[in-house]
Amino acid sequence: MAKPLVAIVGRPNVGKSTLLNQIMGEKLTITSNKPQTTRNRIQCIYNGEQGQAVFIDTPGIHKPNHVLGSRMMKEVEESLSGIDLLLVLIEPGTPRQEDQEILRRAQKTRVPVVLVINKIDSVSPEKTVQTARSYGELFSFAEIVPISAYNGTNVDELIRVVYQYLPEGPAYFPKDMVTDQPERFLIAEFIREKALYVLDKEIPHGIAVMIDQFTERTDRELIDVHATIVCEKASHKPIILGKQGRTIKEIGSQARREIERFMGVQTNLKLWVKVKENWRDSEMYVTNYSR
Repeated sequence: MAKPLVAIVGRPNVGKSTLLNQIMGEKLTITSNKPQTTRNRIQCIYNGEQGQAVFIDTPGIHKPNHVLGSRMMKEVEESLSGIDLLLVLIEPGTPRQEDQEILRRAQKTRVPVVLVINKIDSVSPEKTVQTARSYGELFSFAEIVPISAYNGTNVDELIRVVYQYLPEGPAYFPKDMVTDQPERFLIAEFIREKALYVLDKEIPHGIAVMIDQFTERTDRELIDVHATIVCEKASHKPIILGKQGRTIKEIGSQARREIERFMGVQTNLKLWVKVKENWRDSEMYVTNYSR
């Protein structure tokens, strides 16, 4: 029995994860205003009135300049294998060179391709129409759907379009399952997201999060999570810690609330910081830290 697979691809920071969270009705993938926030392929299981659909969130397509970037692009390639439908997410405007590369990859999938124009709430209707016309001249899309992933505009219509192109069949996953990722992975991602928000432009993408301990207590409803934030340079460590530890405490406070929302249980979160020089260019460290 095959899974009804829908892959979402696009340039970095066009709103792929925001769209998937909007479709799912809950936060399962992390978001930030920094490109390449998503590093892994994440499957989310949507159960609608018309059946089950599996949406795949992918890293933003870009030219890699380190081992981690190459691993991310491999995740994209693997995501496009065996799918039933491809959603190409773009922003309003004229097609860029990166978009044309995405369409080249889309052509190879030999499945229906839907162009999804995101962020229509930020431009005029005329700009949206012009965008649809420009992209339509480059590729024969099965459908073109304008949306706003941020506020949910027209997302219901997109879901309706998606089901038009999916094969009928029984549910592949249990109905109470929402993602293929383990809890430890999601918790690490929540911590990394809050680090990106709190640190803003002070620290680039050279951070990762490792879950050192994840324990559910037997005497009360509480989980203990010990995690390490890994950075690339020794000079980054004091920035992540902050004066008198204030920055890492803020990261921990925001991450704990996110973890408790998702897990539905009180969380005791402790964070540490470790330096691993240029870990993004090490195959071993990328394997350990990007999962």
